[in-house]
Amino acid sequence: MTRMRMSDAALNPDLVIDELIDALGVDQVRTGDDVHGRSAGIWRSDTIKAKALLRPATTQEVSRVLAICYKHGQSVVAHGGLTGLVESALTEPDDIVLSLERMNQIDNIDPVNRTMSVQAGAILQTVQEAADEHGLMFPLDIGGRGSATIGGNISTNAGGNRVIRFGMIRDMVLGLEAVLADGTIVTSMNEMIKNNAGYDLKQLFIGTEGSLGIVTRAVLRLREKPLEQATVFVAVDDFDKLGLLLKKMDAGLGGALSAFEVMWNNFYTQVTTPPAMSTPPISQAHPYYVLIEAMGADASVLERTLTEVWEADLVCDAVLAQTEAQRLQLWALRDDVEQCLRKTPWFIFDVSLPIQHMQGYVDQVNAGLQAEFETYKNFTFGHMGDGNLHFVVAVETDDRTSYTDAVKTPDGVRHRVEACVYGPLKAINGSVSAEHGVGLEKKPWLHISRSPNELKLMAMLKTALDPKGILNPGKVF
Repeated sequence: MTRMRMSDAALNPDLVIDELIDALGVDQVRTGDDVHGRSAGIWRSDTIKAKALLRPATTQEVSRVLAICYKHGQSVVAHGGLTGLVESALTEPDDIVLSLERMNQIDNIDPVNRTMSVQAGAILQTVQEAADEHGLMFPLDIGGRGSATIGGNISTNAGGNRVIRFGMIRDMVLGLEAVLADGTIVTSMNEMIKNNAGYDLKQLFIGTEGSLGIVTRAVLRLREKPLEQATVFVAVDDFDKLGLLLKKMDAGLGGALSAFEVMWNNFYTQVTTPPAMSTPPISQAHPYYVLIEAMGADASVLERTLTEVWEADLVCDAVLAQTEAQRLQLWALRDDVEQCLRKTPWFIFDVSLPIQHMQGYVDQVNAGLQAEFETYKNFTFGHMGDGNLHFVVAVETDDRTSYTDAVKTPDGVRHRVEACVYGPLKAINGSVSAEHGVGLEKKPWLHISRSPNELKLMAMLKTALDPKGILNPGKVF
């Protein structure tokens, strides 16, 4: 999608701001330094560029705001916790930011039905803790849990550390409320696991990055809190053993496997070498490391299964967490991605592909990077059990372009790195985005993972629900 012709709002900027102030009150329509002083997102050095930032407190206020913006053809970009990594929440100077930060309440928890109704601005960690207080669990877990919002998680169909057991957030949302571009409120706060009455309209707003409507509330599916949680960290000396290890652990744990996080040696070494705060729990000499967690299986079951895979020569070293503190220390290794961002320019990738193609794919990516750049680092890790790999690529080049300003032209550093990473995916039916979304960053490469007819259908949905193209314009496709 490209931006449309100059809108009435661009021609009469004061008019739309005045109407928004009438709708929300002057205190909730921020302009000037109150907008430009805010960070544009995680791991970014730039700030928000927009002519106003709105802070509605209810779905009805969101509706009034969008009705005004729709009338004037004013572009709107929704903001949650700004932990996204694909530039989906970036704005231009003429945009208006609609922040859900005040809509952060947990409306209701039903321990019997195991559901929770929340506003879209609720922080993920707050939701997790609220469920825990009732002996329940909200399974979604990501590194940005302390600032990511449920609305943002829904809009990107967030995945995280437990997808292998509980699925993406799409599998955790029973119902939701969203506001369309023209201000129409679509309320489908379904609380039932089974509801096959017609189209599942909530799916229009899950994973579509605020381009078809803005989610304001949601009904989340909770699970019973597991009585046991066992974690082990192992070393593996051959990639071919990783797939066998995954299958053996999943079978041996009787379906309790909740995480299978693989780290290549360069990532593990980076996060366990000063100035990193963590120390290596096992030797840094092995090519692969796996963080394995079982929710609902006690340590004895994990130990027995670990003994079986050890005897099968699938692991060559291991450490089992004996306390909650030790479990958190092992997870801290996996979450400390910032250690890979010490040199610029750096680029983060999130791809998905069949497990059997992973090692060949990684080798192909590295060969491409070696051919393009004299010196590079490709820190490799990810949710291998879900077929999801992450790269942090750092290259040395005379072009000292920063991450946020990286050139996207065919001869730019960023494009050259992206070509190395995304190009090989087409032949193996991989995806350029496993869980981060598309935004602006992956839009030029979407054709690798989506057919022309799929892209055409996406455009038809966008035109039907947002005919003026005001919602998150120019993003996704």
